[in-house]
Amino acid sequence: MGPLADHPPTQVSFYEVAPENWIGVGGQQGRQFRAFTERYPFLCHGLSLSIGSPAPLDETFVHRVKRFLDEHRIRGYSEHLSYCSDQGHLYDLMPIPFTGDAVRHVAARIRRTQDILERRIAMENVSYYAAPGKEMEEIEFLNAVLEEADCDLLLDVNNIYVNSVNHDYDAEAFLAALPADRIMYFHVAGHYREAEDLLVDTHGAEVVDPVWALLDKAYALFGPVPTLLERDFNIPPLPELLGEVDRIRAMQQAHRPRGTAAGEHHG
Repeated sequence: MGPLADHPPTQVSFYEVAPENWIGVGGQQGRQFRAFTERYPFLCHGLSLSIGSPAPLDETFVHRVKRFLDEHRIRGYSEHLSYCSDQGHLYDLMPIPFTGDAVRHVAARIRRTQDILERRIAMENVSYYAAPGKEMEEIEFLNAVLEEADCDLLLDVNNIYVNSVNHDYDAEAFLAALPADRIMYFHVAGHYREAEDLLVDTHGAEVVDPVWALLDKAYALFGPVPTLLERDFNIPPLPELLGEVDRIRAMQQAHRPRGTAAGEHHG
């Protein structure tokens, strides 16, 4: 695990992994991973639960995830409010139609997943580039799923900004309409500007100023919520990434009530 193992950064308070990348991994890599999960708090952010799929829920997979979460004492599990399979994996996150039928379908699958895992999960608001069959707005759909499924929210600040540009809505109004009591943690990341009215969520670049501003607004609304910096490729040297982590910490500190200590709020 390279520089993270050689010189563990003190300003990083938790880590996040995709369970699909580590379930069943043994040998030296498995031992190294175990050493990390024994030493640091970890969250899991899944890639293939496919909660909106028309195909039956893969309960065998959910049981494997449960064993993994229990084995490594993972602090929380989140997934994408999307789907990526139907009789086979599509290797992309497809948009769920914003309809009442979809709310009921997805909420039932989330409840079943939580029953198997014996824990609450968080669903992430995802970036999307088309809204097939739309009957309600994104914020209405998201809030309806959270309420009917009685699950938590992984609030991705970058995805709100990307969608607000691509679909022409007010990002701050979207933030203000979210249920504060359901937020588990935040994601923040970079994206690619294809055109003035088309942003692509990539996790492959630095966080841009408008997203930093929206993150600051999120802290103002919800407090210094634990926040994970996502970077999936074009990964710069660790000190460069830690510069963004330091910026997150400084923003959180500015929104922390006077007299309280900094907690495990950075990843």
